[in-house]
Amino acid sequence: MIYQFLLFDLDHTLLDFATAEEVALTQLLESLKVGDVQAAKSVYRGVNRQMWKDLEKGLLTKAELVNTRFSCTFAELGRDEDGAALALRYQEFLGRQGQTFPQAEQLLATLTRRGYEIYGATNGITYIQENRLQRSSIGSYFKRVFISEQMGTQKPETAFYQKIAEQIPGFTTSKALMIGDSLTADIQGGNKAGIDTAWFNPSGVPNTSQSIPTYTFSTYAELADLLT
Repeated sequence: MIYQFLLFDLDHTLLDFATAEEVALTQLLESLKVGDVQAAKSVYRGVNRQMWKDLEKGLLTKAELVNTRFSCTFAELGRDEDGAALALRYQEFLGRQGQTFPQAEQLLATLTRRGYEIYGATNGITYIQENRLQRSSIGSYFKRVFISEQMGTQKPETAFYQKIAEQIPGFTTSKALMIGDSLTADIQGGNKAGIDTAWFNPSGVPNTSQSIPTYTFSTYAELADLLT
């Protein structure tokens, strides 16, 4: 094996965040008696997407993202709401969602049988990610999951990967592969840390960024073939 340590991003790579978010947002907004739930979800997604981009650029903290994205959303909807309180309610709803992409469990089972050490590396919120993994079919395959909120740093920062290296016995960058869907977080992070990367690009979008993946794959079967 060229690699020993597989660092998997979670959301949009293995976990089906779009479905989880759809269910959790619907439950939250309905509990708040929002009239047009679909319109409110559209506003939220725009606010949330921009905040995550700003987080990756270091323009705001994780706490600011978590505690203000709902207050900003409802401000656009003409309502004054407590962002921190809604964040806790949303976390409860989202933490109940364990949806994965089809064949995700099969992929991890195959890689485990081949002797790879599988780790999670996610820019996520601890409560949400831990609970979603517990409710999913893939949680047992990870030797450990590294969550940015616990690490005090996030992808693509080099410090995120340095802290991972300190906590995995025998870890070397030459034996590691970062696998994920985000060019700006997963691939750029691997580039900065000197770790090979595999970009999950199921939609075939062009890479117009400065991030250079070592490999690109569009299906789990392609990744499994790379790691034979």
